[in-house]
Amino acid sequence: MKQISDRIFYCGIMNPNMRVFDVIMRTEYGTSYNSYVIRGSEKVAIVDASHHHFSAVYREELRAALGGAAPDYLVVNHTEPDHSGAIGDLLEAYPGLTIVTNAVAAKNLRQIINRGDLPLQIIKDGGCLSLGDVSLQFIVAPFLHWPDTMMTYVPEEQALFSCDVFGCHYCEPGILDTRIGYPADYELALRQYFDCIFGPFRPFVVKGLNKLEGLPLQLVCPSHGPVLTRGARLANALAQYAAWARTEARQPLSVPIFYSSAYGNTEQIAAAMRAGIVEILPDAACDLVKLDARTGEYAAAWALLNECDAFLLGSPTINRDAVPPLWQLLSQFDAVNSPKRPCALFGSYGWSGEACGNLAQRLEQLKCRLFEAPFLVNFVPTEEDLSRAAALGTRFARALL
Repeated sequence: MKQISDRIFYCGIMNPNMRVFDVIMRTEYGTSYNSYVIRGSEKVAIVDASHHHFSAVYREELRAALGGAAPDYLVVNHTEPDHSGAIGDLLEAYPGLTIVTNAVAAKNLRQIINRGDLPLQIIKDGGCLSLGDVSLQFIVAPFLHWPDTMMTYVPEEQALFSCDVFGCHYCEPGILDTRIGYPADYELALRQYFDCIFGPFRPFVVKGLNKLEGLPLQLVCPSHGPVLTRGARLANALAQYAAWARTEARQPLSVPIFYSSAYGNTEQIAAAMRAGIVEILPDAACDLVKLDARTGEYAAAWALLNECDAFLLGSPTINRDAVPPLWQLLSQFDAVNSPKRPCALFGSYGWSGEACGNLAQRLEQLKCRLFEAPFLVNFVPTEEDLSRAAALGTRFARALL
């Protein structure tokens, strides 16, 4: 437990050894599950809970932050399990606790906690709750990054409990941004968190930031990572989010070609298709991006895939399927903001050629716009095959004009 201000206390959990979050995101610097207590003159509120794996330790931290008081409210800004996992235990420990949240989050909580008698107080955007000499104002901000997300503002402390916004997977015991020991690592973690968590929701980030305009802020208390303070990193985090969320037209066009190639055959097709594309779009950023089991880190390829205007995928067929690096690439495709993204498929195969067909099914599920039938070559491409590949690249490029 650490005191953040006169009325705000930190009672979160440090998890410095975490290296993978939610099975998909690397966390080289660990993480924290931030929870806070706000002590008013008449009522006491907890803002966000913790992961169920840490329920016992969390209750000890919470007791210290409560200072002998029993909490009246639990404000749930977001129901993802790393925030809501300990709520069932809190309801048992504090039978008089009322959960304060929005309607979407309430629906989720009923299915997460599996209790029909949840003590819920549903609020709307702009709603307020008094704790006596301090009050809570609720800012509903859907799709930051779940439909249930909201933020909580305490005007008397000029403190924003921002949920996942402005957070990061970065764990140091100092809690405050003024005590960060490795600022360069923190900045990397902040950007990675934005890209992975909020990258698909940039328009909603803009809407959320607009709702914060004009709010005096001394503290921003996120659900993960350090508390941000005025005069330290708070203003910079606000400015970075505004810049990262901005979407601008890309000139020239970005048309990357991602491929894997066991014996160089698919690679030859990729090069021919690129030649056809740049013939029509000479200024296009048409990178050849080779992926294989040695690639390891896919962050740069994921970013390129999700920021491009159109793309091509090439894969040989192994064991009647596309090779794992292509599936790994598509595992992080931004399906929220990329409907009807133009794409094309190609590959060399031996005795069977299912790779591109399987990839086509996945791209259709992702609502991409497939260009023509997949371009397939049996074993080694001939000069005629490469000419046909270049011609397909030319047609693909013309379709982007």
